[in-house]
Amino acid sequence: MIYKDIIHGEVEISEPVILELIDSPSIQRLKGIDQAGYSEPYFPNTKHNRFEHSMGDYLLLKKYGAPIEEQINGLIHDVSHSAFSHCIDYVLASGSQKDHDLQDNIFVDFVLKTEIPSILRKYDFDVDYILDEKNFPLQERNLPDLCADRIDYSLRTAIVFKESEQEEVRNIMKDLVVKDNQWVFNSFDTARRYAEIFLQMNNKYYSGVTSGVMFLTVGDYLKHSLKRGYITENDLYLTDMELLNKIRKFHDQDADLQLFFDRMDRRIGFSEDPTGYYSKVSCKSRVVDPSFMKDGRIMKVSDIDGEWKDLFDKYSGPKDYYISFDE
Repeated sequence: MIYKDIIHGEVEISEPVILELIDSPSIQRLKGIDQAGYSEPYFPNTKHNRFEHSMGDYLLLKKYGAPIEEQINGLIHDVSHSAFSHCIDYVLASGSQKDHDLQDNIFVDFVLKTEIPSILRKYDFDVDYILDEKNFPLQERNLPDLCADRIDYSLRTAIVFKESEQEEVRNIMKDLVVKDNQWVFNSFDTARRYAEIFLQMNNKYYSGVTSGVMFLTVGDYLKHSLKRGYITENDLYLTDMELLNKIRKFHDQDADLQLFFDRMDRRIGFSEDPTGYYSKVSCKSRVVDPSFMKDGRIMKVSDIDGEWKDLFDKYSGPKDYYISFDE
């Protein structure tokens, strides 16, 4: 199989277990899950999906020689995402607005109910081992460290959102190495530039007010639909369009549902008003402190750059917004 990726270019994939996983319903469903949530009304012409990111995560691990088990973990790590991605954290009480962690919390139980375990067993892989992210330090690490998941989604969205160019992203990748099972840049300058790109993506998109409104409005729309019985919790794991189409037929008979959709679809304007507001919404904030090599030692950008340490401290916490609508 030849796969074409905006970061890695054309890559040949031949491992039977990887090919079968890619073709599985759980991975294919991710083609219908918007990476950002419900991006088009909020960030026009930037839509890309969880499948592209999952493939990029896998390709990054493959390129740097991670064990096949870690490559598999990277490929399947997002299968437990609901429709509209992290908007689910604004729908179900088991999600957290400030942590965006529902998908991670249900990952193991979710995967065990899919076809993925039988595929892994077919090729003699230990399912429990592959589903335990603690076994894979290149794939997953806590902030502010880098991991394959974080590297891929940040650089991929930077290209898609036109905050960086393909050439710059590929040059950043050329400076990236693996040392002691962690991601490290060869130079401070590249590490600092990557940190800047990540911060820009965080402040403008991941935790910006526009994303806050997207999360809030999609959350209201889906919560109302659940409350009225238009959908079930199981329906949340359809694709975005399948879920939308299931709810749309109730718009004409439910004025509140139509209002929630008009807000969600940005047919109604919004403003921030901390003194009189419709709802408070919180967003997870993501800031990285990349490692780099200096005189044979692994250091953090903040170790030698006081300005970056100040920026890191300033933007690391969750962001709260107080939203009113113009109707």
